[in-house]
Amino acid sequence: MSNFKRKTNLENVNKTSKWDIVIIGGGATGLGIAVDAASRGFKTLLLEKYDFAKATSSRSTKLVHGGVRYLANGDIKLVYSALHERGLIFQNAPHLAKIQSFIIPCYTFFSKWKYLIGLKIYDWMAGAYRIGTSRFLSSSQVVAKLHAVKQDNLKGGIIYYDGQFDDSRFAINLAQTANSLDATILNYCDVNAIHKDTNGQVCGVSFTDLESNQNFEVKAKTVINATGIFVDDILKLESPVHKNLVRPSQGTHIVIDKKFLGEEDALMIPETNDGRVLFGVPWHDHILLGTTDTPLDIHTIEPRPLEEEVDFILETAKNYLNPAPSRADILSVFAGLRPLAAPDESNPASTKEISRDHKLISSKSGLITITGGKWTTYRKMAEDTVNKAIQIGKLNTAPCITKTLKIHGYLQEKQQGHWQIYGSDAKLIQELAQKDPNLSQKIHPKFDYIAAEVVWAVRNEMARCLEDVLARRIRMLFLDAKAAMEAAPLVVQIMSKELEQSKTWEEEQLEQFLILCKNYTYNS
Repeated sequence: MSNFKRKTNLENVNKTSKWDIVIIGGGATGLGIAVDAASRGFKTLLLEKYDFAKATSSRSTKLVHGGVRYLANGDIKLVYSALHERGLIFQNAPHLAKIQSFIIPCYTFFSKWKYLIGLKIYDWMAGAYRIGTSRFLSSSQVVAKLHAVKQDNLKGGIIYYDGQFDDSRFAINLAQTANSLDATILNYCDVNAIHKDTNGQVCGVSFTDLESNQNFEVKAKTVINATGIFVDDILKLESPVHKNLVRPSQGTHIVIDKKFLGEEDALMIPETNDGRVLFGVPWHDHILLGTTDTPLDIHTIEPRPLEEEVDFILETAKNYLNPAPSRADILSVFAGLRPLAAPDESNPASTKEISRDHKLISSKSGLITITGGKWTTYRKMAEDTVNKAIQIGKLNTAPCITKTLKIHGYLQEKQQGHWQIYGSDAKLIQELAQKDPNLSQKIHPKFDYIAAEVVWAVRNEMARCLEDVLARRIRMLFLDAKAAMEAAPLVVQIMSKELEQSKTWEEEQLEQFLILCKNYTYNS
C-alpha cells in the first residue's frame, strides 16, 4: 500500500528542489493529470485548496457515459471519445464503475423509433467497448421494470446501457494511485502566488498549508491550472488583467427513496421543457434525480440549490412517475457548478449549446490551463495536458501508459453492498473491524457504514475533517442529510481520536458540519 499520509507528503515538498510538474487543483482533471505525469516518471506535485473533489467532481450525476444529448447536438467527436474512455474506466476501475440499464418511456410511436435509431448509433460508436444492445420494450415490459412510470398513453420504451460510478470515491482512488507512483498529493493547500523568472516564464508557485498556516515556495519546470470553475482565479494570479474564460452553470440533484423508481433500472427523460436530459439513477440504494442547467454569474465552493431548480425536477418527474416524489420526500439535495466556456459578450449562448469538450490553453508565460471536459474523459484530458507540459517544460519525452493502468483498489470480483466501491481495500477495512469490536458498529442505523470506514478514511484516504468523511469518503451527506447530521457526533469522536485532536476541535467540527448540512436539507 502507498504511504498516502498528509504529513509524509508535506515533508516531500521540502525534500524536492525542483518539480517537473506542479498541478493546481485536486478534482477529476488535476488528479488524472497527477496519475499520468507520475506514471511517466515525472516529479509531480498536486496542490488542492480544499478537499479532493470538493467542488464539481463530487457533485456529478454519477454517470460514466458518452453523452447521449451531445450525439443529438451533433458533437460526434466528443461522444466517440467519451465512449472509448468509458470502456477504459470499466477496464481499469471495475470496482468503481458498473453497467447501468436506462429506460426511456415513449408516449408516441414516432419517439420510439427516433430514440431507438439514435441509440443504435450510440451503441455502434462504442465499437469494441460496447456494453449492451439498445432495444424496444413493450408497455408491459416498461411497467414491469419501472413500476411507478405513468401508464396513460404509454407506447412502450427503449432500453439502453451506459455506465454509473461513485465520483468522489474515484477521485480518492486516483489520488492514491498517483501517490503510489511517487507523486506528492496534498489537500488543504492554497496556492496564492505564481512566480516567473527574469524572462517572464512561470517557474514555480507559493502556497499556504491551511492546517498549519505554514508558507511554502516551490520551483517547477511547468505549472498546470486544473481548477475547474476556479481557473480564472489562478489565471488572475498570473495576469491581473486576465478576462474570464469560464462561465459557471449550476446543476442540482435531489435524492429520494428507491421506491419511486425500482430496484435496478434508471429512468432517462430525453426532452425536458428546457431542452435538457433528466435522469433518475439508482445510486447507493437511493434514487438520484437531476440535473438542472442554470447559468450563473458567480462561482462558489459550496453552491446552494435554487428553489426553482428543485421545483423543475419535481415537476418534470410528475410528468413521468405516479406516484411522483414531493418536497417532503427529498432526503438530500445538492448542487454543483460546471465550468463551461464563457460565451462571447456580443453573442451570448445558453449553457446547453456550449460543448463539453476540453480545451488546453498555454499563456505566454508558459502556464498551462485545462478547462471544460467531463468525468468520463478525465484520462484523455490528462494525457493531452501532460503531452503539452512535456512540450512547454522541455521535459524528457515519455509515452502515456494510462490506457492500461489499473486504478487503486482494482478488483474484478463483485462484492456485497457498499463494500463494492472499496475494491481490494474492503478486505483490509473488514480486518480492521475484526480486530476491534468497537469498529464494527454502524455509524447510523439506516446505513451499513461502520466505524472502521471512518478510521480507514483518516489513516489511508487523507480525510481531515468531518465533512471529508461524511460527504466524500462515505456518501451519507449526499444520500440523506438528516442521517448525516445524526451520525456526525459519533464520527467526529472517532476522527478526533485518530487525529489526536481536542474536545474543542470536535465541537468546532460539529458546528461547522451542521451549518453545512442546511445546504443539503430541503424544507417543505
